[in-house]
Amino acid sequence: MATTPRTAVVTGGARGIGAGVAKRLAADGFAVAVLDLDEAASKPVVEEIERVGGRALAVGVDVADEQAVRAGVDRIAVDLGEPTVLVNNAGILRDNLLFKMTADDWDAVIGVHLRGSFLMTRAVQGYMTKAGWGRIVNLSSTSALGNRGQANYAAAKSGLQGFTKTLAIELGKFGVTANAIAPGFIETEMTAATAERVGVPFEEFKAAAAAQIPVARTGVPADIAHAVSFFVSEGAGFVSGQVLYVAGGPKA
Repeated sequence: MATTPRTAVVTGGARGIGAGVAKRLAADGFAVAVLDLDEAASKPVVEEIERVGGRALAVGVDVADEQAVRAGVDRIAVDLGEPTVLVNNAGILRDNLLFKMTADDWDAVIGVHLRGSFLMTRAVQGYMTKAGWGRIVNLSSTSALGNRGQANYAAAKSGLQGFTKTLAIELGKFGVTANAIAPGFIETEMTAATAERVGVPFEEFKAAAAAQIPVARTGVPADIAHAVSFFVSEGAGFVSGQVLYVAGGPKA
């Protein structure tokens, strides 16, 4: 780590994977801005980080709103420190088969995942290039390979992989790396909500998923946080433009 703690930004940080990543980066020594649509929802994560001696800031931002992103990043730079690590994790689901999917379902998912990652990255990259050091990690998914009922989500997560590779090409000469993580089944509020929607108890839902995974278990947020920790480390400076499937077995 640098002598002065660097500042990391984690979107969708109030719960699930985002919360796990925020707490891991704080443990690694970063000051962490925990972004979510509802600022109050991020405060428990911030308080947990502060209880163990870390520095964190809760920020309410709609990542698909250009002005809100700009204002949020400006606030982080002033109140916590100029950000040089960005984890684009914010995401939503609007699952449906194609013939039932509305244009609003499509636009909402693309807006948060793709537009949001673009706006956040554009807002933060100036601090990274000025510092001559930066780390960008985009959360893709195994659904990028295609998944029934998720045409919008799959398109967004696949798009993030192309976005990541382009960032790596454009920003590499400034000391900035960009990588993507594609989780498989991770136990979060989002997957629990999916189980509820299809009418299956969550434990049964997890057991069915685990039966298809080579390591015979489902993932937890800490599995993803560990991978993020590697990508944003000093030692990962020669790793860029990669997509890492964290799914308990080979994907692509």
